[in-house]
Amino acid sequence: MSKVVTVVGVGALGSHLVQFLRSEDVSICAIDFDRVEQKNVQSQFHGKPSVGKMKASALKQSMQFMYGMKMDAKTNKLAEGNVEALLVGDLIIDCVDNGAARRLIQDHVRAMSIPCLHGALAPDGSFGCVIWDEGFAIDDEAGQGAATCENGEFLPFIAITSAYLARSAQLFLSTNEKVGFSISPAGAIRV
Repeated sequence: MSKVVTVVGVGALGSHLVQFLRSEDVSICAIDFDRVEQKNVQSQFHGKPSVGKMKASALKQSMQFMYGMKMDAKTNKLAEGNVEALLVGDLIIDCVDNGAARRLIQDHVRAMSIPCLHGALAPDGSFGCVIWDEGFAIDDEAGQGAATCENGEFLPFIAITSAYLARSAQLFLSTNEKVGFSISPAGAIRV
């Protein structure tokens, strides 16, 4: 039986990650409560026909159409009351962009001893990280007016960071090795 990988947040990092994991022998469950907006099309693996649809459902439909990939999509917002039902599997991959959701994820995976890989991007495209939960410290997002990765300016860097996230997941799924990466526009360092 294949392993289950749950990806929480299928925006910039998570949508590309799912695409990069499409050839793995795993069942993927995508969780995201947000809708695809026009501005997402420039930096996320969501096309114009998906605008207005729920991100998780739209990604599931795209992956089925383009690659014949079957996956599960949950359009729930992660909350204390549903975290136990949503965060299941052999590996949880956190691709969310806010501290409150990260705390819910981290508290749950630690309480249940579920391996968790966190992916994060600096909003200005200057830094990305792929860190296993044991070494991950949550920092809250910047306030209003902070730079974002919505306009597509950092798309190559987003994709590179997602590729390293996928590589870390692949290594873990095949060998149980937990490898992380610090990524900058100049290159990546294995941590």
